[in-house]
Amino acid sequence: MDPARTHKKVPVAELDRSACLGPDGAVAQVTRCLKMISGRWKLPILFRLYSDGLQRSSLLLRDIPDVSQKMLTQHLRELEADGLIWRKDFGEKPPRVEYRLTDRGEALMPVLLAARQFSEDHDRVAC
Repeated sequence: MDPARTHKKVPVAELDRSACLGPDGAVAQVTRCLKMISGRWKLPILFRLYSDGLQRSSLLLRDIPDVSQKMLTQHLRELEADGLIWRKDFGEKPPRVEYRLTDRGEALMPVLLAARQFSEDHDRVAC
């Protein structure tokens, strides 16, 4: 790392490794974030909710190619449990349920958009 760069430096001193590798360190926090979004359908769900706001599960099922109802429901429940999406059940017959991003989910989107930009900028890196 360039010694002139001081923004968001991760401490590497022998005595301060817990800031990076400890149970509440940088590695643990990033790993926790990655677990929240891991799963084949979670990113498509998050990006659909980000771009279109409020969505019904039937519309998500239609708009995300190849996802099954079972997997969509499973990933929606996991995203809700992690506090990234909000679910509103109207308690009607036939069932009507809507989803949207929570404030926490909205806060995650700039990170995902930055990852997208990083990928676009580095898609042809020679090894």
